[in-house]
Formats: sequence, C-alpha cells, structure tokens
Amino acid sequence: MATSDETIEQLATREYKYGFETILETDTFPPGLNEDVVRALSAKKEEPEWLLEFRLKSFRAWQRMTEPAWHNLQIQPIDYQALSYYSAPKPKKQLASLDEVDPEVLRTFEKLGIPLEEQKLLANVAVDAVFDSVSVATTFREKLAELGIIFCSFSEAVREHPELVKQYLGSVVPYTDNFYATLNSAVFSDGSFVYIPKGLRCPMELSTYFRINEATTGQFERTLIIADEGAEVTYMEGCTAPKFETATLHSAVVELVALKGAKIQYITVQNWSNNVFNLVTKRGLAEEDAEVRWIDCNIGSRLTMKYPGVILKGRRARGEVLSIALASDGQHQDTGAKMIHAADDTTSNIIAKSISVGEGRSTYRGQVHIPRALRNCRNNTECDALLINANSRTDTYPAITVRGQRNSVQHEASVSKVSAEQIFYMRQRGLSEGEAMSLAVNGFVNDLVKEFPMEYSVELKRLIELEMEGSVG
Repeated sequence: MATSDETIEQLATREYKYGFETILETDTFPPGLNEDVVRALSAKKEEPEWLLEFRLKSFRAWQRMTEPAWHNLQIQPIDYQALSYYSAPKPKKQLASLDEVDPEVLRTFEKLGIPLEEQKLLANVAVDAVFDSVSVATTFREKLAELGIIFCSFSEAVREHPELVKQYLGSVVPYTDNFYATLNSAVFSDGSFVYIPKGLRCPMELSTYFRINEATTGQFERTLIIADEGAEVTYMEGCTAPKFETATLHSAVVELVALKGAKIQYITVQNWSNNVFNLVTKRGLAEEDAEVRWIDCNIGSRLTMKYPGVILKGRRARGEVLSIALASDGQHQDTGAKMIHAADDTTSNIIAKSISVGEGRSTYRGQVHIPRALRNCRNNTECDALLINANSRTDTYPAITVRGQRNSVQHEASVSKVSAEQIFYMRQRGLSEGEAMSLAVNGFVNDLVKEFPMEYSVELKRLIELEMEGSVG
C-alpha cells in the first residue's frame, strides 16, 4: 500500500492503460515564462492585437498573485519556469483535413479509443482532438456549419469569428478570477469553441479529447460554449496523459454561456495519469429560463482541484452539478460545486459522491450563495462519501449562505464504509472479493453513472472495477 509521501516517480510506475508516449517531431518552446514568451505564443498563433493585450494584462496580474496553499499535501511546489508553454506536432501549418494529420497522432487517438478516421463515417458525435498545445482535427465541422453551428478549435474561432470570442472571452471567468485561471488567460493554447444559433438543438453530441504528450509541457486549454436563446447542446470531454517521472500541469478554463431559454449540458470523464496536477476553473452563466448542467467524473491525477459552478443570472434559471470522484493511493480529489443565485425563482441542485481507496483522500468543497433581496430560490445539496479502507480519508467543506424569508436550502451529507458483512454476503454467492467490492462501489454511484451517455457509463464502470482491483485488505 502507498504511503502518504509516495513520490511521483513511484506513482508513475503503476499500471495505467493510457500511459504511453507518442514519439513525434515537435515545435516546442524552451522552458520558462515571461512577457516575451507570451508575445511569442500570440505571434505563433497569429493573433490580433486585442488578444495579445488580453494575454499581457493577464500575465501582469498573475505576477502579482500568490499561489494557493496545498491543503497540507506533501508535494513539491510547481516550478513554472521549468515548463514549456507551447508544443505542437510538426507541420506547423493549419491542417485542411484529417488526411494531413500526422499518422502517428491519428494512431495515438486510435489507441485511446478515439478513432478520428472512423468519426467521418459516424453521425452521432463530432470530435475535436487537442494534442498538447494545438487542435489537430475537428470532425463534422462542415456538416454542422450548414445549420449555422460553429464547432472548431479556439484558435480557429479567433481567426474566423473574432467578434464572438471578443464579446464572451472572460465574461464568465474574469482574467483576474484566481491564480490558475489568470495563468491560463495569459498562456492558453487551444481548446474548443462552440456557438449554437437561436432556437436550434444541436443534432449531435459534441466532444473534445485532450491529450498531453510532452513531458515538460503544461496544457492550458480554453473552452468557450455559447448557446443562443432557446438553443440546446450536449458537450463531452475526455482527457489522458503519459506517465512521466516529472509532474505535469493541466490548468484549463471553461466558460459556458446559456442565453434566455437555452440549455447546456457539459460532461467530463477525467482519467489523468498519477503525475498530473489538474487545477481547472469551470463556470457557466444561465440567463432567464436557461439551464446549465455539469456532469463530472474525476479519476486519476495526483491532485485535482475542480469546482464547476453556475451563476444563475436570470429568473427561473436552473443549475445542476452531478459529480463522482475516486481517490486511490497517493491521490487527492478536491472537488465540488459553486451555485451563485442572482435572480428570483432560481433553482440549483448539487449531488456529489466520492470514493476513497487505500490512502486516497477525497474532499467536497462547495459554495451556495443566495442574497437577502432574492425570493423563491431553492437549493439542494447532497454529499455522500464511501471509504474502502481504514486509512482512507474524506472531508466535506460546504459553505452555504442563504438570506431572506422566502428562500430554501437543504443539505445532506453521509460517510459510509463497505462492510465486511456486505463482502461476505456477496462472496457466498460466488463473487470474488474484488468483484464484490466493485459491485458495492458501482452500486454506490449507479444513480449518477446513469446520467452519462451509454458509452461513457460503460467505461466508467470498467474504470471503477480496475481501481478496485487489489483494494481490499
């Protein structure tokens, strides 16, 4: 069993299906970060002057900030000058089609279960594949464009739809929001951009797969999704990285804008290797009668700090976060949700379930805020934790502020263990100890797993079964 101060090098030796590295010729910046690097990154992407200024003011703000404390974790501080802030497979030119993508990159996504070539024949999911600092392919882009839907890489959106990017960039997550969001605002590389026109329901699910490949390169993707009035879209993201002996930083910003009557559902299945520090900011804005829904699964990484949130700006706006976190030996899943009520008759729902295995640590950290002036606002928060071993740890830090006479909040939390009696009962019916443990854990999260699309829910159950192997004892 791992100790609390198990090193990144030791963790990196553990079995991890996606831990392979693709050997490619790359265009990579030398390590280090200063204003010249920010300017070089902007020039590399041929960005307009207004975006360079956005980056520079973000970088200057970041230099004045202090990195958050690590919550008593025994880990080395991140050396931001040891990271490279841009890496991309050659050739450097913009690719016109999948046929121009490096075959090794295509084979990488095939090994990850994302066969981009096959996506050209499928009609249910459009995929944007991001490799280190660049998007290498986006499927079904032309077909969606016929409907007025924009689905492309963030860099392409800056070139082709600058008015939309300029209007909404930083509108939900300001560039001064927090240490990691401000760093992202200065050095963000690539990510996805989505715009759904008024009254249109996107006919297929949109998906982005983020892959870190270079050992000393941080990944700082930026995702911006705008659903115009009455529009609807479901967006899914997955992410993996090779196992390296050094720590890898992933610091993303996701902004969702749901205008009047719009609906956005954002689904994440995180499966990082155990050397990744996953420090991200994800937030949505819901106007009148709009809905923003986060469905979030966190497996893997050394440390995850992620709190999807919704600003309920318009009357009758709705926000929901459904979250699953699994922390194994040497891992800390610090996850939760934020709901900021800013209009009457708004509703929010948070359901978070965590599993701690071995000496893994899970933390729920949530915020619900309802000001005194509001009326008829409602929130429900449920936090359930499952401990697998005697040394497993879980913490809950709910911050709920509700004022006024006509608002209601309810909060429920529970901590339980898989009992020896449960395991014994299932073993008497022919299950092995590991199978019995997997069944108990899958039963614990089953109501949330059902909210994921079929292919994701099957993968989630399989990942949980793998994590449970050898966990009993």
